[in-house]
Amino acid sequence: MSSPTRPPTPRWYWHAGLGAGDRQFVDVGDITTELGQTLPVRVAYESWGRLNARRDNAVLVEHALTGDSHVVGSASAAHPSAGWWEGLIGPGCPLDTDRYFVVASNVLGGCQGTTGPSSPGPHARPWGGDFPLITIRDQVQVEAALADALGVTQWAAVLGGSMGGMRALEWAVTYPHRVRLAIVVASTYSSTADQIAWSAPQLAAITGDRHYRGGHFYDSEPPFAGMGVARRIAHTTYRGEHELGVRFGRDAQPGEDPLSAGGRYAIESYLDHHADKLSHRFDPNSYLVLTRAMNHHDIGRDRGGWQSALQRVTGELVVAGVTTDRLYPLHLSEEMAHAREGTAFEVIVSDHGHDGFLVERASVGALIRRALGPS
Repeated sequence: MSSPTRPPTPRWYWHAGLGAGDRQFVDVGDITTELGQTLPVRVAYESWGRLNARRDNAVLVEHALTGDSHVVGSASAAHPSAGWWEGLIGPGCPLDTDRYFVVASNVLGGCQGTTGPSSPGPHARPWGGDFPLITIRDQVQVEAALADALGVTQWAAVLGGSMGGMRALEWAVTYPHRVRLAIVVASTYSSTADQIAWSAPQLAAITGDRHYRGGHFYDSEPPFAGMGVARRIAHTTYRGEHELGVRFGRDAQPGEDPLSAGGRYAIESYLDHHADKLSHRFDPNSYLVLTRAMNHHDIGRDRGGWQSALQRVTGELVVAGVTTDRLYPLHLSEEMAHAREGTAFEVIVSDHGHDGFLVERASVGALIRRALGPS
């Protein structure tokens, strides 16, 4: 009698069966969220360089929605993708590890080692759809607990793009005494109606998938079809109109005829590829949790508005936008710069839209070097 076939080991969220890889872990204890729910939190992080004796050379790098702590490094069984800011961390790099102790953690609510929907909940099974509603402020609170555990009382810099930029800005507003420099790239002071509108069909696509089951799908088929739709929508907003026109135009996918059943345009094939790629490395529940956290982002909530909140920042603040970003338009960064005296404003010239903050690594690296100053 043949033995039953084991289901394949899931790769779309991290678990111990995949190995730690380059991750380190810290249990930071119980965290009470902005909405009053308490949960125990474990943080997965990676680090490069060494904390000096004065403990004043630490830099925190913040990842975006589907990123994680693996900023640089190869893909492996433990890391579903290679580093997303390759070339920016290391000896002689913009974040020079001969000079800085660089830290990147997986965010609260994520799926790459830090407590999130795939983590064991109160009843030993994964939290799933019962994971608490969290905010960007909650994520930063967890990062502050990580800093405490690492012995970092003040960051030399906190930097990130998109959702990472939201956290970098929230750090500077919530813990101004702990941030000497914040670099906020392709982000915003609060989510706009347009950004929330683009998120709405993505959330609906996942929760409307018949495999969603209220978020409890870890022992069954996940809602990958719904997340694929969400990714197609999101990825379109991440790229520039001009770039897509030049790169794909109205070309048919090679070997296919869009006027025949099942035939696709090249741009459709491109979006299909990115939808499939994400489903192999990201938890749909984390996509929901983090997207909602981004929707709730507002540094001015209960602080007299975002302009007033910006005045809490006591360190240096650099904001940068991408010329062709249609999701976080350049004017949002410009408004932040104008709202606080002394804020530096940088422009990243790119045809790649919002993803310019990831693609234009030379420009981003030069921006970081200017902000950090000479050694």
